[in-house]
Amino acid sequence: MRVFVTGATGFIGSAVVAELTKAGHQVVGLARSDAAAARLADAGADVHRGSLDDPDSLAKGAAKADGVIHLAYNHDFSQIPAAAETDRHAIDAMGAALAGSGRPFIVACGMTFSTPGRAGTEEDAADPNGRHPRTPNEGLALAWALRGVRASVVRLAPSVHGNGDRGLVPILIDIARNKGASAYVGDGSNRWPAVHRLDVASLFRLALESAPAGTRLHGAGEEGVPIREVADVIGRKLNLPVISKTPEEAAEHFGWMAHFIAADMPASSAITRERFGWRPTHVSLISDLGNGTYFKKK
Repeated sequence: MRVFVTGATGFIGSAVVAELTKAGHQVVGLARSDAAAARLADAGADVHRGSLDDPDSLAKGAAKADGVIHLAYNHDFSQIPAAAETDRHAIDAMGAALAGSGRPFIVACGMTFSTPGRAGTEEDAADPNGRHPRTPNEGLALAWALRGVRASVVRLAPSVHGNGDRGLVPILIDIARNKGASAYVGDGSNRWPAVHRLDVASLFRLALESAPAGTRLHGAGEEGVPIREVADVIGRKLNLPVISKTPEEAAEHFGWMAHFIAADMPASSAITRERFGWRPTHVSLISDLGNGTYFKKK
């Protein structure tokens, strides 16, 4: 299958490209720079020049493909509304190029639920007021299933971990270094789902190959890792005290991360595993943190 991948040189995207290539698919990666194009060529992928804010280039890439995996996103948290708007235009451009074809269109989304007292499942609708900036566009992506596209979404755990991670956990490590303490909120029993980047790469391949139109898949290798455990490892590795913050103190300590760090958002991937035979095999988040790679200064 000829697969157009946006975000193909990113932390997750590079793993997806390797997974697809290993499985015999021909990958065409979106590249907005010569450096990105070179990395794609080195990975054995073809290059499509363009960018996330150029819908015409995205439509052309999708039109020539047998399937599309959309991973690219602007994670500048100072421009959340603008990033979401760019993503909407990108999804619509690629969806329109695939309309009526029955070809697969896999879109990465976030995990946000309003399911107090239990883990969120694939059958739960996304919380429109959820914390993840990609959540509002989940419905937009799935709507293309009504227009002849085999559209599905892969909901990503808030911690997709592994070598090269630049997400929420590295930000917590930087905050701990800057503040002189590794902190959590309350008793730290609130949980985040987590998944290794190589495990989630295999899930994107499975979605591409077999997910029916309108499917939600959960990229959660672990249902919920207590934040206190994350804070403990960070404190131990940095030789810093591990302390509790009240909800009122969290904003001063964590800044914009305060509403993430206190969230309890466990998520099950049981339906995904049963339907698609997905079996995460790589190390847990705590084990990954424990190996020390996260704490090497860049």
